[in-house]
Amino acid sequence: MGKFDIYKIDLKNLSPGIHEFDFSLENKFFIDIDGTEVQKGKVKVLLTVKCSSMLFEMNFRIAGVVSVPCDRCLDDMDLSIETQNRLIVKFGKEYAEESEEIVVIPEDEGAINLAWFLYEFIALATPMKRVHPPGKCNKSMSSKLKKHTTRRSDDEDDEYDNGAVSDEISIDDEEESISTDPRWDALKDLMGNDNN
Repeated sequence: MGKFDIYKIDLKNLSPGIHEFDFSLENKFFIDIDGTEVQKGKVKVLLTVKCSSMLFEMNFRIAGVVSVPCDRCLDDMDLSIETQNRLIVKFGKEYAEESEEIVVIPEDEGAINLAWFLYEFIALATPMKRVHPPGKCNKSMSSKLKKHTTRRSDDEDDEYDNGAVSDEISIDDEEESISTDPRWDALKDLMGNDNN
C-alpha cells in the first residue's frame, strides 16, 4: 500500500449520484508529500463527488491550521486556512489537465489520487505574505534584520570623521560601483525619456 493510497478514489465503481468522503491531513501527510510551501498542519477535508455517466464534479471544503515559515524571521507560524475548491474529472484515453479545474484520467484506470490536488489547494489558500503579528517574530532575528535594514545616524555623517576617511561605503556608492548590463542602462534611458 502506497503512502497516498487513502486519497485515491475509484470513480469507475461509483454509482451515479452524490458521494461524500472525509480526509484528515496531519503532519505525516505534509512530510510525505514533501512540498515547499507547507511542511506541517492539521486540516480537515470534506469532499462531495457528484457522479454522472462520464463526468465527476468534485467539491472540496478544506479547513484547518498549517505551519509555514515567517517571511521576516523564518520561525514557523500557524495560519488558519479555509477554502473551497472544485475539480471536474472526465474519462479519456490518457491523463491530461485541460484547465485548472478540469482533469482527464484514463478510463481503463478509472481512479484518481487526490493527494497532490489537496496539497495544492492548501498551499494556494495561504497568503502570499506570511509574517507574524507585530511583536511575535523571533526577537534575535528581528534585531539582526533591523540592524541591516535601517540607516544609523553615523551612516549619514560626512565621509570624514575626525580627519580620517570613513571605512563605510554608503548604499548609493555600492550601487554605483556595481557594473550593470548595458542593456539595462538603455532601458533606464528610455524610462527617463518618458518622464520628460
